[in-house]
Amino acid sequence: MPKLGLTMTEGSVAQWSVGAGEPFQSGQALYVVETDKVATEIAADHDGTLIEIIVQVGDMVPVGTVIGYWDDGGPAVQATAIQATATPATATPAAATPATAAKVGDRIVASPFARHLAGQSGLDLASLAGSGPGGRVVARDVLAAGMTRQKESTTVNQAALQPALQPAAQPGMQPELPYQVIAPTTRQATIARRLTRGKQDTPHFYLALEAEVSSLTALRKEVNEADLGIRLTLNHFIVKAVVMALLVHPELNRAWSDAGILAFRQIDVGVAIDTANGLQAPALTNTGGLPIKALADRLTRLAERARAGALTANDMGMPAITVSNAGMHHVTYMTSIINPGQSMILGVGSIKGVFRPDPHGQPELRQELGLVLSADHRIMDGVAALKFLNTIIHYLEHPAQLLLH
Repeated sequence: MPKLGLTMTEGSVAQWSVGAGEPFQSGQALYVVETDKVATEIAADHDGTLIEIIVQVGDMVPVGTVIGYWDDGGPAVQATAIQATATPATATPAAATPATAAKVGDRIVASPFARHLAGQSGLDLASLAGSGPGGRVVARDVLAAGMTRQKESTTVNQAALQPALQPAAQPGMQPELPYQVIAPTTRQATIARRLTRGKQDTPHFYLALEAEVSSLTALRKEVNEADLGIRLTLNHFIVKAVVMALLVHPELNRAWSDAGILAFRQIDVGVAIDTANGLQAPALTNTGGLPIKALADRLTRLAERARAGALTANDMGMPAITVSNAGMHHVTYMTSIINPGQSMILGVGSIKGVFRPDPHGQPELRQELGLVLSADHRIMDGVAALKFLNTIIHYLEHPAQLLLH
């Protein structure tokens, strides 16, 4: 399982593009790795043949786990391949899918990794049906047996719980539990683990302020109505303001890691995007000198790739902060959890019309935007975070500066 990003610790195989026993060429897609952030197609760097698939589609494994074996034509692997093809030659056709494992004398024929898995799981190789060549027990046989045992154990546990949760069933009636257990998808389980770990490991603190955006809404309307070949959304201005704030406060373009504090050399900004597969947060990369029109164009294309499920590892970047805009859902404030590997997340609420006193004490209608900055106390203290948030607000309240940089 390859490591596709700084914070990636595990991933799942979303698809095998080549089946066991099939040859492939250098550059050909072998499999797709899915994390909570992105699905990435992995291509072969050499010609070869896929011998055995260890990790099945949907299985979540740590980075560095062996997910399959392949033959690159080297002498050692050729010997293994020859032995594997020679075994069926002496077997009957029915032995291709035996009811029990194949034997040589008293020894069960099994792959080394299958033996390792069986030892870890406490499974008897002799009780397993071998689906490999000549009835050889391979890793998928051990994994399948382990899943079957787990399901049987779950069924027993549910049966044990049922009397306590359910009134006595009437004769001829099938008792029904008062709930339904739904298995999370791979992505849901990964997101749950990452956010739980992020919330537990990162010392969050939160700052909430309002930005007066009457000038911003008026300028945006004027630019869009002028038909200047640029159509800007509120989010474009917010992301640009965050970029400008990081240029002013480069000491906050950092993140905590086990190896030490990571000081990023360029400004990447994560942007939360709602997709059919849930919320994803790819990044606009190297945005330091990017004019707002170019930023808007790139953000539009990034959102299109996210909603099409076509994000790549390069789209994740290395951001210190993510912008999460929920303003379209009519929320005043949103307090968000920092993504692992980052140090901040900016929750953006809806624009609200409120009356505030003018310099003469008279009520004045203003357009205000609620902002909540979640920050990592290991990277910054409250004063530094407040300066950063107030810099964002300054640019939102003086939006012409965002068009000029």
